Amino acid sequence: QVRLVESGGGLVQPGGSLRLSCAASVNHFSLYGVDWYRQAPGNERELVASITSTNIINYARFVKGRFTISRDNAKNTVTLQMTSLQPADTAGYYCNAKHVYTSKYNYWGQGTQVTVSA
Repeated sequence: QVRLVESGGGLVQPGGSLRLSCAASVNHFSLYGVDWYRQAPGNERELVASITSTNIINYARFVKGRFTISRDNAKNTVTLQMTSLQPADTAGYYCNAKHVYTSKYNYWGQGTQVTVSA
């Protein structure tokens, strides 16, 4: 059974940092693009950062150089390093893995909560 498991969320003060991880139990993880999304209560889910199977990276404008996405194919993980966190970053963070060759393999994790508050 394919699973994506996010971890690393928690409560942090404004200006603090967190490191989120997305661990995937899939075969051929290197053939998946992985996106991080977030969703705050009452808001739509929005894309935060993405990394393709060939390590092309994109960030949402609101990231503004504060977050870094990376992948380790040997460990089947994608990491989102978040710094200079602000209360507006408070949300559930979810990872999504999509196979590059077929839409049949498209998986979501259960999410990890990030709360930024003094």
